[in-house]
Amino acid sequence: MTADRHAAAAARVAHEDLLIFINAAFACTGQREFYSDGHRQTVAIGFLHEYIRGNYRRLYARALAAGINDYNRARIIVELLTHARGLDPDERAREGALIAAALAELPPPRAYRALRALKERRINNRRTRAIIGEYLAQRRDLAFDAVKYRGKVRALSRHAHLALPGELPRFLTRGWRERRYQAPLLEAFRQAHYSREAIYELPYTIAEGLAARMGIDRARFLERIAPKMSAAERLRLQRSAAREGVAIDLDLASAPPTRLALYVLGLPLEERRARLAELDAAMAASARRVLERTPLRLGRIACVLDRSYSSAGSSEKSRRPLAVALAARYLLRAAADEVDERWAPRTPEHPLLVTPRGQTDLATPLLDALDGRPELVVVVSDGADNDPPGAAGLVLRTFRERLDPARATDLIHVNPVFEATELGPRALDAAAPTLGIRDAEDLPTLLAFARFTDGRLGLAELEGLLERRASAMIERYRRRRDRGRAPASAPASEGSEEAGG
Repeated sequence: MTADRHAAAAARVAHEDLLIFINAAFACTGQREFYSDGHRQTVAIGFLHEYIRGNYRRLYARALAAGINDYNRARIIVELLTHARGLDPDERAREGALIAAALAELPPPRAYRALRALKERRINNRRTRAIIGEYLAQRRDLAFDAVKYRGKVRALSRHAHLALPGELPRFLTRGWRERRYQAPLLEAFRQAHYSREAIYELPYTIAEGLAARMGIDRARFLERIAPKMSAAERLRLQRSAAREGVAIDLDLASAPPTRLALYVLGLPLEERRARLAELDAAMAASARRVLERTPLRLGRIACVLDRSYSSAGSSEKSRRPLAVALAARYLLRAAADEVDERWAPRTPEHPLLVTPRGQTDLATPLLDALDGRPELVVVVSDGADNDPPGAAGLVLRTFRERLDPARATDLIHVNPVFEATELGPRALDAAAPTLGIRDAEDLPTLLAFARFTDGRLGLAELEGLLERRASAMIERYRRRRDRGRAPASAPASEGSEEAGG
């Protein structure tokens, strides 16, 4: 019996440790928050990574498939490849396959930074070289990467001893100083150093610096380079282009809900009011697109959304907490049959006209929301309930203990802010499990983890969920890789080698 109690206690501790880490890895990006600076964020999340990797390495690796944010996925990849001594061969293979799949899903700048970090740490073993080789091989257009991320591709190819195809070795060595290239993009890059017209054949981020160097008029440059912009660049440059008198075509609904919400909140109130119907339709369509990819069906729910002054965020994450709340509003409305929507403080005539202001009084809208006895209550807040302090937690605890002990209503607190001193998002009360979040579009994934945070499911079920997600991610990557081109690079001294090995 003693052994059983010890095993149960160990499983309970592991379960709690993993949930703390996953929650933190959803919310933390190492950037300054409203109540804490970036240094404390980095130290806190660094401690969690080291602790979980050292004590639960297998599950730490599986967290790559948990839906956590890109900052923490990249950090897990670097940590796993840096500390791999004594790993079981089967686990090494599984882990390598997970790393390759996770790298392919990261945004290219983030993936290249993670791999560059391995070079800086002088990690150059056989598995690392193979993973770098496979990552470059599965890139859809390596010539594009060589132009846009030239320094990183050059450093990685040297670090991993890769024999890159075609003209890439010459380009990475000589750049625009070569006499001529056959590849159109490489030749456009060379010519752009002599010809203004060639600039418009380049990716926007490369062309921008060259245009400034050549003194090209900003308005003319933006107008002509627009076809080369990605959707994210078009959205980011909407306002600056408008100031130059340039209109950049953009399908707003194609942007992810949180990014679109950030764009909307950055507009002056007068412009938001004038474009209310357009922006409302775009936000609703963006939310529907998310739910087409990650289905979520809810019944009768209530949501309490925090727009107090602290939702303004920080200089590094300006308006992000408010943007998450606004985007969550549209996602929940698209997923639910019926929604009772409450803002704290109360919103103006339309949610798209919301601004950060006032103290955080969550208790009043919570009381109103709970009065209707919905099936689910979702609170989106940084948890800094201060009007009066702790009132929202008291409301949640009293409701759960006195009015709803049978748990007919599920209570969930979604928090977009990582609190360094607490090693996770600040909770309102244990009666409502707190889930960290960076982007509102992660809500369907987070709700799957809610079952583990309130004690209904234990460590074995959590391990099973992470293993299933890991298998699905690896299979998804292999299907994409098999449909793509054959590997174009390999470690020169090792020959072809599986990244999962």
